[in-house]
Amino acid sequence: MAAVPLLPLSRLDLPKMAARRLPSQNGGGAARPRPKMAARRGAMAAEGPSSLLALSAVAVSRSMAALEPDVWGLSTQPVWRKLWDDVMKTRPPNSESITCWRKKFLETFFSNVLHGVLDVSSDWRLNDHHFSPLLHSSPHVTQLTLCNMLQGAVELTAEHNQKVLENLAHSLRILKFQHLLSSDQSVRHSLVLLLHRLIHHGSVSQLSIYSWPVPDTVLLVLILSMSAGFWRSGNALAYRSSPCGLCREEGNAQSQRSTREQPEREWSNGENLKGSCGALKEADVQGDVDGRGAGPGQNSGLSGLSCPLQNQVCEEASSKVSCDHASVQGESSCCSEQLSRHPVLRKSRRRLKSAVGKKRRCLRRSRGLCADPDDLYDFVFTVAREDSSGLLDKSSIAEGENGGNWTSSSTGSPCSGSAGCKKRGGSAGIFPLKAAHRFRSVSTLELCSIPLTGDTCRTLSNLLSSWVSLENLVLSYNGLGVNIFCILSGLRALSRHSDCRLHVLRVSDVFSHMPCMELVRCILSTLPQLHTLSVSFDLKNQLEGNGPEGNPSCSDAEIPESCLEQLEIRFPREPLHTMFLLPVLKASKSLQQLSLDSATLPSSQELGLLLQALKECNPSLKKLSFHDVNLADHQKEVLLLLQDPILQEISFSFCRLFESCTAEFLMEIINTVKKNTSLKSLRLPGNRLGNHRLVALADIFSEDSSSSLCQLDVSSNCIKPDGLLEFTKKLEGHIQQRGGQIQFTHLRLFQNWLDQDAETAQEALRRLKAVCSVVNDSWDSSQAFADYISVM
Repeated sequence: MAAVPLLPLSRLDLPKMAARRLPSQNGGGAARPRPKMAARRGAMAAEGPSSLLALSAVAVSRSMAALEPDVWGLSTQPVWRKLWDDVMKTRPPNSESITCWRKKFLETFFSNVLHGVLDVSSDWRLNDHHFSPLLHSSPHVTQLTLCNMLQGAVELTAEHNQKVLENLAHSLRILKFQHLLSSDQSVRHSLVLLLHRLIHHGSVSQLSIYSWPVPDTVLLVLILSMSAGFWRSGNALAYRSSPCGLCREEGNAQSQRSTREQPEREWSNGENLKGSCGALKEADVQGDVDGRGAGPGQNSGLSGLSCPLQNQVCEEASSKVSCDHASVQGESSCCSEQLSRHPVLRKSRRRLKSAVGKKRRCLRRSRGLCADPDDLYDFVFTVAREDSSGLLDKSSIAEGENGGNWTSSSTGSPCSGSAGCKKRGGSAGIFPLKAAHRFRSVSTLELCSIPLTGDTCRTLSNLLSSWVSLENLVLSYNGLGVNIFCILSGLRALSRHSDCRLHVLRVSDVFSHMPCMELVRCILSTLPQLHTLSVSFDLKNQLEGNGPEGNPSCSDAEIPESCLEQLEIRFPREPLHTMFLLPVLKASKSLQQLSLDSATLPSSQELGLLLQALKECNPSLKKLSFHDVNLADHQKEVLLLLQDPILQEISFSFCRLFESCTAEFLMEIINTVKKNTSLKSLRLPGNRLGNHRLVALADIFSEDSSSSLCQLDVSSNCIKPDGLLEFTKKLEGHIQQRGGQIQFTHLRLFQNWLDQDAETAQEALRRLKAVCSVVNDSWDSSQAFADYISVM
């Protein structure tokens, strides 16, 4: 194929041609445009109408995945693959699994240009001053990774990349941070702008942080807080001395709606509400005229506090007052003047001062327009100290506020009653979470290989307690220890929200603080609405027997009926006692997948008891997996599993299944699978099949078989090329006898000894691929020499 010109980038990537849009038509009785779209539509209208070619380009590009195979009967995938080879000059990892080379190329291209890995000027096809690499590829970026000193965040928030950031706000779904280092204040401000645009006013739904051995507490809490949708307005969100335009638009629209829909009501003291709202609005407008207001929708001073009057309209009126430190002295004096005319509002102001701290607030106001370099620190450390007694539910908030001390401890707060979550006395800080503006938040949070201290866990617990949009939480190798109870305390508070969406929880670590089954019971008693629960530990803590002070044993916790569908437990070489697992199985009537890893069976009857419990308690179970569980002496139970008429997927991974296998047992397995019409997938990796047992397994697909088996995994089974070729020939014979009718579609062959005779292996693979989809790798079999000796 000849060298590919710039065509794939400039022509096939059609959204570039649709930079302009038709102006919005909002005349007459047309519906009012959404606030977020107002600015963009205005800018597009100013550019004039789009051409028919541009509009067609948009439609075609959005439907490219369907048009190529279904309409045109061709694919541009080879072009993009060739472009990858020419521009990237590297082989992408897991290239066999890449389904869309266009997407892979454009995302990698964007990331490499952003981080300076790819020099555009070095390629004659890209070295064009009319071509903006970031702008051109940004509409196709769905996931982005930022590393090290966050240089990428600084670049994306630069003035010349405003359109790039706008594109990412619409396209980006996954934002990752990896190998982060400490950064200065200017970088943090860039990060704030980036997170605010991509999460609060964007489409990012998943945030992941990986490999941060020594995390910067300020930076970590900043990322977590903004991911949860918490941030306060003011200088931290100001961009070139102007507050966020989207926040201002939303605030203006909300203020107009409130003013238009607000009924005429009377104050309880006889004064007219309309006059008071007008005075408050006048103070706000005055701040805007002076160019110093924080703008509607950016209220943090009063937004979290309830008005002393038990009236929602009063709350809406008070929320319009911007008493944040970002407001200047003129606006402050204006607010003070209006508040002085009304005793009720004056009382609210006094309570606000006591909540947020007089001294630091006065220091803020005295600085006027100057951006405070400590803005980020104030909020970050406030979150860590925040007591969520006022954050859990409306009743506790009201009680705290009416009592004048909403920062005091509460039995309903996260982190109470646990040795790992001792509460700290003192003030809740300058700007507590409930006083911060609540923005859009992500639905998936992943924290992997990041040590979490007690303070950080308290912060995370407080954030989790009201993170109602969170659907997936992954905590992997965080060294939680006893602090797991602090996290569970926040999740318990979250579960009390009627709109809680948390359905997936995955917890893994090196050491287990308590027995796995106790932790599973504790989690399910806390979060019965979970659909997926995964608990995984590498090693057993030697001090595990001593439960945390102030926490009753989780083994005594009663498990309500749960929504659990998938349960994965990796035991740190703990004995599997069915009596401890039984309450979980009974409470999980909807369980469909069960995975047990690295467990030991204390007696020969234990596996039989487990199978009986599964049959009685979980009739909907479809997938059952055992990994690294010694089943060499449990042949009877293995056959019972293979006979199950409900199970569709069974996995015996590294279970030493054929360690002492006789020819009779192997034939029993084959005959059992041949009669099972429900089993679709059988995974047998790491069980020392060898050549002759693999050849025997081909009889599963013989002419007299009624098996529905579609997938077979024989990875890591000491299979040599000659054995694979013999298996292939036998399988071809069975298929011919059945008239070519066979349901077998996938064969996995990872980590077998196919490199010992490359020519024979290639012939076997070629013939197999004509029958089914084969997945294998290039593996050095010398790594498995010890295993080979044991099989000989």
